Amino acid sequence: MEEGISDNPGVIAFPPALYAGTLLIGLVLSFMFPIDFLSRSVALALGVLAIICAGLIVTSAFRTMNRAQTEVNPSRPTTAIVSDGVFRLSRNPIYLSLTLFYIGIALLLGALWALLLLFPLLVIVQIGIVQREENYLERKFGDEYLRYKARVRRWV
Repeated sequence: MEEGISDNPGVIAFPPALYAGTLLIGLVLSFMFPIDFLSRSVALALGVLAIICAGLIVTSAFRTMNRAQTEVNPSRPTTAIVSDGVFRLSRNPIYLSLTLFYIGIALLLGALWALLLLFPLLVIVQIGIVQREENYLERKFGDEYLRYKARVRRWV
């Protein structure tokens, strides 16, 4: 790292808190202004499926990062490019799992407002978190990260 540049990506917020806060706002709006949009059985099935997928992805991502002995917390320095396990399929499996979990909870609770707020949330995540992390990793790891980035899609 260059002098004067912090050894972390400088994300705008702790990602789980950003997802949780947005979901909470969506749930409150859905309670105040309910809108029916899916049958209960379809919402239940899709919600459970999304949550199970989220759990599998995040568990795999955490195990892979722990094996590589690098940080999961984006406010701390990254020590390695993790490119195996679920990271062979997505550069951001943890954010993918947070998104799937968010969708699952919104579906289970019939919260259309929460689903509508997902779109601006993903724009904020992309600009305020993912792009900052990618810029940081390019500065820190150079060609190694650029090769990984060329091989693996950002989300799925």
